[in-house]
Amino acid sequence: MSSFKIRPRFKQELRGTKEHIEQKIIDGMKKKEEMFLVHHVPGHLYIKINTKNQHFWSPQLHLTLEQESDHVIIRGLYGPNPTVWAIFFFGYVALGILSLFLGMWGLTKWSLGLDASVLWSLPVFACIALILYLSAQAGQKLGAQQLFDIHHLYEKIMDDHIQVK
Repeated sequence: MSSFKIRPRFKQELRGTKEHIEQKIIDGMKKKEEMFLVHHVPGHLYIKINTKNQHFWSPQLHLTLEQESDHVIIRGLYGPNPTVWAIFFFGYVALGILSLFLGMWGLTKWSLGLDASVLWSLPVFACIALILYLSAQAGQKLGAQQLFDIHHLYEKIMDDHIQVK
């Protein structure tokens, strides 16, 4: 799993029923209850780090199970807590919108020969975006061991090697 992958994912096909596979995963995770929590909604499983071991950057695994005729397709998505994901997403959106409008305003003033010192905000916004990116990368490194722990336990429960993309 490379650090360049923002939200690593995988896809797995297994023979059986969705309910049987869901129960297999839940039972396997319950054996490690001191380390992991499992939240179950039919068709979806959320595997998280136990609250006593959680920190701001702790990852989680979201599994989606879809029943096809005689097999089940499991899609796994690793990522941070949705709150952390939302903070970074809205941070980038806010920076993008501010950059767009201040850039248009500054370039308009510049084309009219007026003082366009507002354009100096663009490099500042670029530095803030770089800081956001670097902090996300640092957070990903801090949560990497927990992500590997979740992944290896999932592989052990499924008794299969799963290639993460």
